[in-house]
Amino acid sequence: MIQDVAAGVPFVALPPADGSTAAPLIVTWHLMDAPRSELAMAAALPMSGVPAWRVYLGLPMFGARALPGGPEEFFRLAGEDYVRNVAEPVTDQAAAEFPAAVAALREQLSLADAPIGVAGGSAGATVALEVLARAELPIAAAALVNPVTRLSAAVAANERRFGVSYRWTEPSRAVADRFDFVCRAGELDPHVLLVVGEHDDAEFREPAADLHEALGDASRLVVVPGMGHALAEEPGIEAAPQTAHAATVDAEFTAWFQWHLR
Repeated sequence: MIQDVAAGVPFVALPPADGSTAAPLIVTWHLMDAPRSELAMAAALPMSGVPAWRVYLGLPMFGARALPGGPEEFFRLAGEDYVRNVAEPVTDQAAAEFPAAVAALREQLSLADAPIGVAGGSAGATVALEVLARAELPIAAAALVNPVTRLSAAVAANERRFGVSYRWTEPSRAVADRFDFVCRAGELDPHVLLVVGEHDDAEFREPAADLHEALGDASRLVVVPGMGHALAEEPGIEAAPQTAHAATVDAEFTAWFQWHLR
């Protein structure tokens, strides 16, 4: 395992079993729930069976790039306006720094210009979808777990979870429309794996199913029995033993990328 920083983005890299620098590259973003760091995400979904470099990028506002005020400042900003203070800047920054991070990774790890896959969970899946839509680099396939495919639906789920009411405004509606990937399915490569937990909120499960339908037969939808939203035990910051549900997701991601990055 390699821990470093690429173009300002902290990362964890897991090399393929043979150490080949000519192998494909899979870039993954973690959740805001557990696992909520690049190190914890690498432990939850190592995809060890894929002959590829698996690189896990830290999201803005998390880990080494946490806000100066720590969790208190994060939750204050989220409480004031989750859409505009958290979802929008985190997604936009993470997607914008992706091309430079890949270029730096290839230089630092001496990687060849091989095929790229992207992956993510929840808010990290939104980043992967935005990267697909921007198409600044060719992406061979994507794998997403409990993805935020429709931001407005995720806000509704959080309202129920935290017992709050989000006040929508015209600017925040515009952000939610921009991060509605069911409506933007035509901008996406169809080779997208969507893995959802049977016990996750319907506001995550149903938009994922809608995206699968919009993408057509080249995508795949998998429902994991008994799984909720998180993929690791709290606090989800350090590497931890893989849970049974994470192992199921890991197997699905592994098979998907073995096929599409071969």
